[in-house]
Amino acid sequence: MGHDVSVHQPLGDGALEILLPALALSAAAGAYLLLAHRARRRNPVLGWSPWRTASFLTGTVLLGAALLSPVASLAHDDFRAHMIQHLLIGMYSPLALVLAAPVTLLLRTLPAPRARRLTGMLRSTPARFVARPAVALTLSVGSLVPLYFTPLYNAIVGVPAAHWLLHAHFFLSGCLFTHAIAGPDPAPARPGVRARLVCLGVAVAMHAVVSQLMYGGFRVHIHAPIDQVRGGAEIMYYGGDGAELLLAAALVTTWRPDRRRTAPPRVVETGAAPTPV
Repeated sequence: MGHDVSVHQPLGDGALEILLPALALSAAAGAYLLLAHRARRRNPVLGWSPWRTASFLTGTVLLGAALLSPVASLAHDDFRAHMIQHLLIGMYSPLALVLAAPVTLLLRTLPAPRARRLTGMLRSTPARFVARPAVALTLSVGSLVPLYFTPLYNAIVGVPAAHWLLHAHFFLSGCLFTHAIAGPDPAPARPGVRARLVCLGVAVAMHAVVSQLMYGGFRVHIHAPIDQVRGGAEIMYYGGDGAELLLAAALVTTWRPDRRRTAPPRVVETGAAPTPV
Protein backbone atom coordinates (compact mmCIF):
# COMPACT_ATOMS: atom_id res chain seq x y z
CA MET A 1 0.00 0.00 0.00
CA GLY A 2 1.49 3.32 -1.03
CA HIS A 3 1.90 6.32 1.23
CA ASP A 4 1.78 9.15 -1.30
CA VAL A 5 -1.18 11.27 -2.29
CA SER A 6 -2.02 10.90 -5.98
CA VAL A 7 -3.19 14.23 -7.35
CA HIS A 8 -5.28 13.73 -10.44
CA GLN A 9 -6.29 16.14 -13.11
CA PRO A 10 -9.96 17.10 -13.30
CA LEU A 11 -12.00 14.89 -15.56
CA GLY A 12 -12.29 17.20 -18.55
CA ASP A 13 -13.75 20.67 -18.48
CA GLY A 14 -15.18 21.59 -15.08
CA ALA A 15 -18.35 23.09 -16.52
CA LEU A 16 -19.11 19.96 -18.53
CA GLU A 17 -18.50 17.80 -15.46
CA ILE A 18 -21.32 19.62 -13.72
CA LEU A 19 -23.59 20.32 -16.66
CA LEU A 20 -23.81 16.88 -18.27
CA PRO A 21 -24.68 14.84 -15.13
CA ALA A 22 -27.10 17.54 -13.99
CA LEU A 23 -28.88 17.53 -17.34
CA ALA A 24 -29.02 13.72 -17.47
CA LEU A 25 -30.42 13.43 -13.95
CA SER A 26 -32.93 16.21 -14.53
CA ALA A 27 -34.09 14.52 -17.73
CA ALA A 28 -34.46 11.17 -15.93
CA ALA A 29 -36.48 12.73 -13.10
CA GLY A 30 -38.66 14.64 -15.57
CA ALA A 31 -39.30 11.53 -17.64
CA TYR A 32 -40.32 9.53 -14.56
CA LEU A 33 -42.69 12.28 -13.38
CA LEU A 34 -44.26 12.45 -16.85
CA LEU A 35 -44.76 8.68 -16.99
CA ALA A 36 -46.22 8.64 -13.47
CA HIS A 37 -48.70 11.36 -14.46
CA ARG A 38 -49.59 9.42 -17.60
CA ALA A 39 -50.12 6.21 -15.58
CA ARG A 40 -52.49 8.00 -13.18
CA ARG A 41 -54.39 9.56 -16.07
CA ARG A 42 -54.79 6.25 -17.92
CA ASN A 43 -55.96 4.35 -14.87
CA PRO A 44 -57.17 6.66 -12.08
CA VAL A 45 -58.21 3.68 -9.95
CA LEU A 46 -54.87 1.89 -10.07
CA GLY A 47 -52.88 5.12 -10.23
CA TRP A 48 -49.19 5.17 -9.32
CA SER A 49 -47.70 5.13 -5.84
CA PRO A 50 -46.37 8.51 -4.67
CA TRP A 51 -43.89 6.56 -2.53
CA ARG A 52 -42.34 5.08 -5.66
CA THR A 53 -42.13 8.55 -7.20
CA ALA A 54 -40.47 9.88 -4.05
CA SER A 55 -38.06 6.93 -4.12
CA PHE A 56 -37.01 7.70 -7.69
CA LEU A 57 -36.47 11.38 -6.95
CA THR A 58 -34.43 10.44 -3.87
CA GLY A 59 -32.28 8.18 -6.02
CA THR A 60 -31.58 10.94 -8.50
CA VAL A 61 -30.63 13.32 -5.69
CA LEU A 62 -28.23 10.74 -4.19
CA LEU A 63 -26.68 10.11 -7.59
CA GLY A 64 -26.34 13.83 -8.18
CA ALA A 65 -24.66 14.25 -4.79
CA ALA A 66 -22.09 11.65 -5.82
CA LEU A 67 -21.39 12.95 -9.33
CA LEU A 68 -21.38 16.69 -8.59
CA SER A 69 -19.28 18.85 -6.29
CA PRO A 70 -18.12 18.79 -3.56
CA VAL A 71 -17.96 14.98 -3.35
CA ALA A 72 -16.82 14.52 -6.95
CA SER A 73 -14.07 17.11 -6.59
CA LEU A 74 -12.77 15.69 -3.32
CA ALA A 75 -12.84 12.13 -4.67
CA HIS A 76 -9.95 12.93 -7.05
CA ASP A 77 -7.57 13.56 -4.14
CA ASP A 78 -9.07 11.87 -1.07
CA PHE A 79 -9.76 8.13 -0.99
CA ARG A 80 -12.39 8.61 1.72
CA ALA A 81 -14.41 10.84 -0.58
CA HIS A 82 -13.97 8.24 -3.33
CA MET A 83 -15.49 5.62 -1.05
CA ILE A 84 -18.44 7.88 -0.21
CA GLN A 85 -18.91 8.37 -3.95
CA HIS A 86 -18.69 4.61 -4.47
CA LEU A 87 -21.40 3.90 -1.90
CA LEU A 88 -23.73 6.58 -3.24
CA ILE A 89 -23.32 5.48 -6.86
CA GLY A 90 -23.19 1.73 -6.34
CA MET A 91 -25.50 1.07 -3.37
CA TYR A 92 -27.72 3.87 -2.10
CA SER A 93 -28.90 5.49 -5.33
CA PRO A 94 -29.53 2.10 -7.04
CA LEU A 95 -31.60 1.00 -4.04
CA ALA A 96 -33.84 4.07 -4.25
CA LEU A 97 -34.11 3.97 -8.05
CA VAL A 98 -34.86 0.26 -8.31
CA LEU A 99 -37.50 0.39 -5.57
CA ALA A 100 -39.25 3.02 -7.68
CA ALA A 101 -40.15 0.23 -10.17
CA PRO A 102 -39.30 2.17 -13.35
CA VAL A 103 -39.79 -0.84 -15.63
CA THR A 104 -43.27 -1.49 -14.28
CA LEU A 105 -44.12 2.17 -14.82
CA LEU A 106 -42.81 1.98 -18.36
CA LEU A 107 -44.85 -1.16 -19.09
CA ARG A 108 -48.01 0.58 -17.87
CA THR A 109 -47.54 3.58 -20.12
CA LEU A 110 -46.10 2.10 -23.33
CA PRO A 111 -48.40 1.14 -26.21
CA ALA A 112 -49.24 -2.56 -26.15
CA PRO A 113 -46.90 -3.62 -29.02
CA ARG A 114 -43.91 -1.86 -27.44
CA ALA A 115 -44.75 -3.23 -24.02
CA ARG A 116 -44.81 -6.75 -25.45
CA ARG A 117 -41.41 -6.19 -27.06
CA LEU A 118 -39.99 -4.94 -23.78
CA THR A 119 -41.45 -7.95 -21.96
CA GLY A 120 -39.84 -10.23 -24.54
CA MET A 121 -36.48 -8.60 -23.93
CA LEU A 122 -36.84 -9.07 -20.17
CA ARG A 123 -37.63 -12.75 -20.71
CA SER A 124 -34.72 -13.32 -23.10
CA THR A 125 -31.91 -15.70 -22.12
CA PRO A 126 -29.23 -12.99 -21.64
CA ALA A 127 -31.56 -10.89 -19.48
CA ARG A 128 -32.55 -13.87 -17.35
CA PHE A 129 -28.88 -14.78 -16.90
CA VAL A 130 -27.58 -11.40 -15.75
CA ALA A 131 -30.61 -10.94 -13.47
CA ARG A 132 -29.66 -13.99 -11.39
CA PRO A 133 -28.54 -12.97 -7.87
CA ALA A 134 -25.26 -14.91 -8.10
CA VAL A 135 -24.31 -13.18 -11.37
CA ALA A 136 -25.30 -9.77 -10.02
CA LEU A 137 -23.30 -10.47 -6.85
CA THR A 138 -20.20 -11.31 -8.89
CA LEU A 139 -20.50 -8.16 -11.01
CA SER A 140 -21.06 -5.83 -8.05
CA VAL A 141 -19.27 -7.04 -4.92
CA GLY A 142 -16.93 -9.45 -6.71
CA SER A 143 -15.43 -6.61 -8.74
CA LEU A 144 -14.04 -5.00 -5.58
CA VAL A 145 -11.20 -7.52 -5.37
CA PRO A 146 -9.57 -6.77 -8.75
CA LEU A 147 -10.28 -3.05 -8.27
CA TYR A 148 -8.57 -2.50 -4.92
CA PHE A 149 -6.17 -5.44 -4.65
CA THR A 150 -4.52 -5.02 -8.04
CA PRO A 151 -3.01 -1.93 -9.73
CA LEU A 152 -6.35 -1.40 -11.53
CA TYR A 153 -7.64 1.38 -9.27
CA ASN A 154 -4.48 3.48 -9.59
CA ALA A 155 -4.56 3.05 -13.37
CA ILE A 156 -8.21 4.05 -13.64
CA VAL A 157 -8.35 7.19 -11.51
CA GLY A 158 -5.89 9.03 -13.71
CA VAL A 159 -7.82 8.40 -16.94
CA PRO A 160 -11.05 10.42 -17.27
CA ALA A 161 -12.84 7.97 -19.59
CA ALA A 162 -11.89 4.98 -17.45
CA HIS A 163 -13.03 6.80 -14.32
CA TRP A 164 -16.47 7.43 -15.80
CA LEU A 165 -16.64 3.80 -16.92
CA LEU A 166 -15.93 2.82 -13.31
CA HIS A 167 -18.85 4.99 -12.19
CA ALA A 168 -21.06 3.34 -14.80
CA HIS A 169 -20.00 -0.11 -13.59
CA PHE A 170 -20.72 0.75 -9.96
CA PHE A 171 -24.14 2.11 -10.86
CA LEU A 172 -25.30 -0.58 -13.29
CA SER A 173 -24.03 -3.50 -11.20
CA GLY A 174 -25.60 -1.93 -8.10
CA CYS A 175 -28.95 -1.60 -9.87
CA LEU A 176 -28.68 -5.16 -11.12
CA PHE A 177 -27.91 -6.56 -7.67
CA THR A 178 -30.70 -4.57 -6.02
CA HIS A 179 -33.14 -5.74 -8.69
CA ALA A 180 -32.04 -9.37 -8.32
CA ILE A 181 -32.48 -9.29 -4.54
CA ALA A 182 -35.55 -7.14 -3.91
CA GLY A 183 -36.59 -5.30 -7.06
CA PRO A 184 -40.35 -4.85 -7.55
CA ASP A 185 -40.06 -4.97 -11.35
CA PRO A 186 -40.70 -8.24 -13.25
CA ALA A 187 -37.90 -10.80 -12.89
CA PRO A 188 -38.74 -14.20 -14.44
CA ALA A 189 -35.53 -15.88 -13.24
CA ARG A 190 -35.63 -14.62 -9.65
CA PRO A 191 -35.34 -17.42 -7.05
CA GLY A 192 -37.21 -17.62 -3.77
CA VAL A 193 -36.73 -15.30 -0.81
CA ARG A 194 -34.56 -17.76 1.11
CA ALA A 195 -32.07 -18.08 -1.75
CA ARG A 196 -31.92 -14.30 -2.10
CA LEU A 197 -31.32 -13.90 1.64
CA VAL A 198 -28.36 -16.28 1.36
CA CYS A 199 -26.99 -14.26 -1.56
CA LEU A 200 -27.39 -11.04 0.39
CA GLY A 201 -25.60 -12.62 3.35
CA VAL A 202 -22.68 -13.52 1.09
CA ALA A 203 -22.54 -9.91 -0.11
CA VAL A 204 -22.45 -8.65 3.50
CA ALA A 205 -19.62 -11.05 4.32
CA MET A 206 -17.63 -10.11 1.22
CA HIS A 207 -17.97 -6.40 1.96
CA ALA A 208 -16.80 -6.99 5.52
CA VAL A 209 -13.76 -9.03 4.43
CA VAL A 210 -12.70 -6.54 1.74
CA SER A 211 -13.02 -3.56 4.11
CA GLN A 212 -11.09 -5.32 6.88
CA LEU A 213 -8.29 -6.33 4.53
CA MET A 214 -8.20 -2.78 3.24
CA TYR A 215 -8.03 -1.38 6.76
CA GLY A 216 -5.13 -3.68 7.58
CA GLY A 217 -3.33 -2.85 4.33
CA PHE A 218 -3.13 -6.49 3.27
CA ARG A 219 -2.07 -6.55 -0.41
CA VAL A 220 -3.97 -3.34 -1.09
CA HIS A 221 -2.88 -1.36 -4.17
CA ILE A 222 -4.10 2.14 -3.40
CA HIS A 223 -1.80 5.15 -3.76
CA ALA A 224 -3.05 7.21 -0.82
CA PRO A 225 -2.00 7.97 2.76
CA ILE A 226 -2.67 5.26 5.31
CA ASP A 227 -5.22 7.35 7.21
CA GLN A 228 -7.22 7.87 4.02
CA VAL A 229 -7.19 4.17 3.16
CA ARG A 230 -8.25 3.21 6.66
CA GLY A 231 -10.93 5.89 6.66
CA GLY A 232 -12.19 4.62 3.32
CA ALA A 233 -12.26 1.08 4.69
CA GLU A 234 -14.37 2.21 7.66
CA ILE A 235 -16.75 4.05 5.34
CA MET A 236 -17.10 0.90 3.21
CA TYR A 237 -17.69 -1.27 6.29
CA TYR A 238 -20.32 0.83 8.05
CA GLY A 239 -21.84 2.48 4.99
CA GLY A 240 -22.11 -0.85 3.19
CA ASP A 241 -23.82 -2.37 6.22
CA GLY A 242 -26.40 0.42 6.21
CA ALA A 243 -27.23 -0.06 2.53
CA GLU A 244 -27.44 -3.83 2.90
CA LEU A 245 -29.75 -3.53 5.92
CA LEU A 246 -32.06 -1.35 3.84
CA LEU A 247 -31.90 -3.90 1.04
CA ALA A 248 -32.71 -6.69 3.50
CA ALA A 249 -35.71 -4.71 4.74
CA ALA A 250 -36.90 -4.27 1.16
CA LEU A 251 -36.48 -8.01 0.60
CA VAL A 252 -38.44 -8.95 3.71
CA THR A 253 -41.37 -6.85 2.53
CA THR A 254 -41.60 -9.11 -0.54
CA TRP A 255 -41.95 -12.24 1.61
CA ARG A 256 -45.07 -14.16 0.81
CA PRO A 257 -45.75 -17.31 2.85
CA ASP A 258 -46.13 -20.47 0.81
CA ARG A 259 -49.75 -21.31 1.49
CA ARG A 260 -50.09 -24.78 0.15
CA ARG A 261 -53.53 -26.28 -0.02
CA THR A 262 -53.88 -29.12 2.39
CA ALA A 263 -55.97 -32.13 1.53
CA PRO A 264 -59.16 -32.56 3.54
CA PRO A 265 -58.90 -35.03 6.41
CA ARG A 266 -59.52 -38.59 5.38
CA VAL A 267 -62.59 -40.28 6.82
CA VAL A 268 -61.65 -43.61 8.32
CA GLU A 269 -64.42 -46.14 8.28
CA THR A 270 -64.59 -48.05 11.52
CA GLY A 271 -67.74 -50.00 10.96
CA ALA A 272 -70.54 -50.87 8.56
CA ALA A 273 -72.15 -48.24 6.44
CA PRO A 274 -74.90 -46.34 8.21
CA THR A 275 -78.39 -47.62 7.66
CA PRO A 276 -80.48 -45.14 5.67
CA VAL A 277 -83.45 -43.79 7.56
